[in-house]
Amino acid sequence: MNLKTRAITGVLATSLAAALLTGCAGGAQPAGQSGPMAKIQLSIPDPLTSSVGVTAQHFADQVKKTSNGSVQVTVVPNGTSFSGDQNAAVTRLQGGSLDGLILSTSVYASVVPEMNGISIPYLFADTKEEAKFLAGEPGKVLKEKLAAKDTVALSFLTRTGREITNSVRPIEQPSDLKGLKIRVPGNTLWTDFFGKLGASPTTMAFSEVFTGLQTGTIDGQENPIEVPWTNKFSEVQKYVSMTNHINDAWVLALSSKKWDSLTDDQKKALTTASEETATFKTGYDEEQSKKQLDELAAKGMKANELSASGLAEFKAASQSLYPEFSKLIGKEFFDQAIAFAGKK
Repeated sequence: MNLKTRAITGVLATSLAAALLTGCAGGAQPAGQSGPMAKIQLSIPDPLTSSVGVTAQHFADQVKKTSNGSVQVTVVPNGTSFSGDQNAAVTRLQGGSLDGLILSTSVYASVVPEMNGISIPYLFADTKEEAKFLAGEPGKVLKEKLAAKDTVALSFLTRTGREITNSVRPIEQPSDLKGLKIRVPGNTLWTDFFGKLGASPTTMAFSEVFTGLQTGTIDGQENPIEVPWTNKFSEVQKYVSMTNHINDAWVLALSSKKWDSLTDDQKKALTTASEETATFKTGYDEEQSKKQLDELAAKGMKANELSASGLAEFKAASQSLYPEFSKLIGKEFFDQAIAFAGKK
């Protein structure tokens, strides 16, 4: 080999080594994709076995498909990335120290009051109606409100209606709640509603709820049926009343900082995967909630449905609070929500 040939060979070898090092620094590059792989840490407040955990992993799997492997989503469960402080999680997402987050709209309402429009009591007959609301014009407005807070809402995910559990008596009409200490989120809509029903609404960090129920600090709580199932409330609660009084939703979101770091193709892949995931969750929850209620009953909880007259009383109590809800949410979006749902 002459000197010229050796020089050329050396240059080629050096160039190849540099290319390999560059590839390692940017992450593995999937076939058919240009640019480095994007890695997203998706934080959730619940275990991987919960509805939101299963849904988050479903989203991660869908993203792998839609992005042809150019985006990797890793689910971080149990609120570990934000120490269980959900309000802090919202702030951290806005600041960009969290990549992605799935969290309840009731928490986001502290920074975007219009989020409470989803939770006007008895606004929806079922999660299918809620899904239409979230995918329609009201949902678009809420996404715009979040965008102004450096939060990119990829999609909204439905939750089944919230039910009341307690250890004192079945809840069949509003008067049955009189004097009961019911744990609610730290959200004025909830405290106003349960106060109107005659209960003693008590705000408490969710991490403290099981102990609170166990010691009698609180008599009961309200959440979609998967929450007492996931958290084994059957060990400390006797009754579950299917009141379906309020719906909230999950926001599947990225920080603006993370979103802006992605290519257009990666953004499209994430959006497509999030829309499919929203459809998946509505169907998954409908199927699972029936099984979960049966399991709670098998473990000793007594379930009851509301009578037509009992339901009418709950709805009347809600409607009497419309002036207060309008102020809390903002009149413009409150009126839009009521009109879209056909309640006005």
